[in-house]
Order: sequence, then structure tokens, then C-alpha cells
Amino acid sequence: MNGHSDHSGPGDRPVLRVRGRVLVGPEDVRDELWVVDGRISHDRPAGARDVTTVEGWVLPGLVDAHCHVGLDAHGPVPAEVAEKQALADREAGTLLIRDAGSPSDTRWIDDRPDLPKIIRAGRHIARTRRYIRNYAHEIEPDRLVAYVGREARRGDGWVKLVGDWIDRDLGDLSACWPRAEAEAAIAEAHRLGARVTAHCFAEDSLRDLVEAGIDCVEHATGLTDETIPLFVERGVAIVPTLVNIATFPGLAAGAEARFPRWSAHMRRLHERRHDTVRAAYDAGVPVYVGTDAGGSLPHGLVAAEVGELVAAGIPAVEALAATTWAARAWLGRPGLDEGAPADLVVYGEDPRADVRVLAAPRRVVVGGRVVG
Repeated sequence: MNGHSDHSGPGDRPVLRVRGRVLVGPEDVRDELWVVDGRISHDRPAGARDVTTVEGWVLPGLVDAHCHVGLDAHGPVPAEVAEKQALADREAGTLLIRDAGSPSDTRWIDDRPDLPKIIRAGRHIARTRRYIRNYAHEIEPDRLVAYVGREARRGDGWVKLVGDWIDRDLGDLSACWPRAEAEAAIAEAHRLGARVTAHCFAEDSLRDLVEAGIDCVEHATGLTDETIPLFVERGVAIVPTLVNIATFPGLAAGAEARFPRWSAHMRRLHERRHDTVRAAYDAGVPVYVGTDAGGSLPHGLVAAEVGELVAAGIPAVEALAATTWAARAWLGRPGLDEGAPADLVVYGEDPRADVRVLAAPRRVVVGGRVVG
């Protein structure tokens, strides 16, 4: 005999009680929830003993929908570095990541119940010599369908294209994929049950990708009054990564001598970044939080990105939704639902009143365990 019953009830196991103001949804606020065996219950378990209580304002674990665990400015990183990246995100309250392209194999993180959950998009797919070295499969358009199929099978329901990048002969940003090849590749991803997103800074890559059936666009700094209605009509989401767009002036300054046209373009995109995001939001384009951490940016920036969305004019509750309730629904993951994994963050004040509260979690709970 092993000395314990296999039929123990809640009263025999540690229980976590979370009380205060539990934001199950933007309008669904409860006084408490319970965690048993790592899962959420909205009702007190019968006979619960050995109860640990945490108190405060409670949100579902935050979402960073554009975050590259396993990647730095030079390419893939060792597992111990990827672990530090994931821990930095966890400490910031990010418990669900859409890894928008990485050459690293991070499947081992799935076996770590203390780390954020990752939804992978496989490796970036870029045009030959049209992206950051060591990041992407670099191919020509006639191979796009095959590579999209490959990454759709390797990922977790997403594929990442590089939709535009600097063309050194042109000296400016330009689209990477002909319309016909993009349409065929996106159709192949959809056939395999995957959605497709694309890195796009410039204006001229957007219409073809949206009309080809793309599901999401990263950065989307090139949105205009002409293309925003198309995004609304097709239901295409954007992940603006404004904390990354803040780096554009420095990039432009560094390339001024060699690529003055590109530098001027990047400055224009930067100058209108907030107006672009607000116009998209006002028109009804779905907007989600993503930081682009893991390239040149550090991890743990989700609160800063939410603040940027508010600075762009998005109401605070909607900016919160873009990293919590709405983002989780978009990615097909539960929030603080009955029976869901207990991934949640506790704050000392109401984040709906001031999103800066997100920068200082009081407690972080992953799979029902208080880890921070």
C-alpha cells in the first residue's frame, strides 16, 4: 500500500482561494474563485481544508501575441537562455504567448508547468536575403506553398510569413510575395487547419495579403484609409507591437547614409503609428497585444505595450481585453472559466482604472501554483 487513497476529495488536497475582485470578463466581476488540482472552480469545494488565500484584483494570465522565446538578435539561443526569457515574461504576468516565428525548438517548455504556455507559428518564412540573418527559411516564391505546409504541420495552428522587408536594390521596403503564390500558400495553411500571419511594415504589401486570405498582420504600420476598410471587411486582426515601432527612429538614423529612402519611410511610419492604430481600432479592426520581444527587445514588456495602446487612444478596458479576455478567445484558449487551467495574475489595484498597474503584479499563479 502507498499510504493514501486514489479517491481523495477536495478536502484532502491543498486548495487556493482567490478573493477580491475577480475580472472573469470586462463586465463579469466576482468576489472569489477557487483552485483545486490546478483548475478553476467558481464554487467553494465541499469540505475544503488547507486553504491558501491570495487577494487583490484578478485577471486571466496576460497574453503576448507576438513574442519570440528562443530567439535573440543573432538567431536561436540555448535552452537556458530561452528559459530566462520565458521566466521574464512570466514575472511580468504573461502566461500565454503566441510565438510569432522562431528557429528554436521550444517544445520542452510544454513539459514545464511553471512556465508560460506557448502557441507556436513554426519558423519565419522569408524571401531570399530579405530578412534578418539566421531567423527564417529564406526561399523563392515557387517554394512558398511547400514551406507553408511544412510549418503549418510543425506549429500550433499558425504560420508566419515575412510580408515585406528592405529591397537593397530599391533602397526601400517592398512586398516579398507575388499575389498568386501568397494566395496558394495561405489556402494550403487553411487546408491544414492553420492560420497565417505576416510581418508587414509598409503599405504596398497589405492589400494583396488580405485579399489572398491572410488572418492577421503584425506591426501593420502601413495601414491607410484605403486598406483599413478591407481589414474590417475580411476580419483581419492586427498586432501593432508599438514598443517595437518605437525603435524605428534609431534604425533610420543608423541606415541614413546607405538607405536614405528607407530611413525616411521608417520615420514616417513611426510618426503616424498612434494615429494608425487608433484609426484601425475605431473602424473595427481587431487589435491584440504583442511586444516583439526576443529579437532586439527584452522580454517582459507586455504592460508597456498595453500602455502604448492606451496612448494611441484605445480605451483602457479595451486595451486590457487585447491582452486578456479577447486575446485568449482569439487564440482559442480559456480565461477564468470553470474548469480552465488556473493561470492568473493578481494586482493591488484595479487595472481598468489605470493600466500602469499591470507593471507590478502582486501574485502570479501558473497551473494553480503561486510562482511569483
